[in-house]
Amino acid sequence: MDDVVKATKNGAVTIIGGGDTATCAAKWGTESQISHVSTGGGASLELLEGKVLPGVAALTDA
Repeated sequence: MDDVVKATKNGAVTIIGGGDTATCAAKWGTESQISHVSTGGGASLELLEGKVLPGVAALTDA
């Protein structure tokens, strides 16, 4: 986590994902020092891979 915070401070856009990782960021008080904290680990990875997420598709089609 220290390296992610350092990278953010150096101007990088940083993203962490997953419930356990988000919980750690909250526990260590680093949430505000990271560009984006997502609780959707697997879903976030699928989105980054370009896969269609069923919930997003349903909202888009509505």
